[in-house]
Amino acid sequence: CLLLLSSCGQVFSGGQLQKAGLLVPDTINDQVWGTKGYKGLLKIQSTYDIDVYYKEGMNSQLVVERAVKEFSKKGVNLIFGHGNEYAEYFNQISAQYPDIQFISFNGDAQNENTTSLNFEGYAMGFFGGMVAGEMTSTNIVGIIAAFEWQPEVKGFIDGVNFQNDEANVKIHYVENWDDAHKAAGLMDKLVIEKADVVYPAGDGYNVPVIEKVKEHGLYAIGYVSDQSHLGKSAVLTSTIQHVDHLYEIVAEQFHNGELQSGNLSFDFQDDVISLGAYSPELSPTFIQQLNAAVKKYKETGNLPKEPS
Repeated sequence: CLLLLSSCGQVFSGGQLQKAGLLVPDTINDQVWGTKGYKGLLKIQSTYDIDVYYKEGMNSQLVVERAVKEFSKKGVNLIFGHGNEYAEYFNQISAQYPDIQFISFNGDAQNENTTSLNFEGYAMGFFGGMVAGEMTSTNIVGIIAAFEWQPEVKGFIDGVNFQNDEANVKIHYVENWDDAHKAAGLMDKLVIEKADVVYPAGDGYNVPVIEKVKEHGLYAIGYVSDQSHLGKSAVLTSTIQHVDHLYEIVAEQFHNGELQSGNLSFDFQDDVISLGAYSPELSPTFIQQLNAAVKKYKETGNLPKEPS
């Protein structure tokens, strides 16, 4: 169904942004990726005092086309497709709606009124890997990744190896963002392989994996959201993508006529990526070292393994 979140005051009439829409492949209630998109939409509504709409279960070209048609009739001129699959969908239909700007994530936007927002995940993975390399006792660290192409996975491996050259990284792929059952099975493999720090790099299954990590008395690195609330002793830190804040940035740029088409990248320097709360299991000395490394990266773009 189409859900309208009506503004409390007058409809905002100035500027370029009139109404905003959100398409999510599954639900806004997943407490991770989908929820962050929904929060971003609410922030836009609050800032610009406009009507906003969202639709869940938008997981095929056909349903996306129908939703965009509905949004267009309601005067929506900024649509967020909350996932990388929407880049392809929007490339196919955006020419039919020249007055709408289409936003997707981690894809390849090809038309004048399409934009893809790409998180530079390598550095966040690197810093998460440093934490894992520091805290492993077995010198075996595990990754449960969604896909091979994720830059944060390569970054995590390099971060582990930078911090601990004796550590061995075991990696398993779910090949899906949401398959919690398969991810749980891969977690069982990591337990057998004696991994004692696990990075579940998939927003649809990271929470149940962390619950299994806790059952075995192991450590985890959170993904996308700050997941310290799942257990401060178990979750050493989290590699956070502040999707809701990125929504605000994009809306402001669009409203001011400054949003570029094509593929845009964002990182720590844009305040849309950060590390989460630190576990009390981490030593103050290491936290100081890690914070200094993050600060240097934000200022210079150089990771610890790179020359100044």
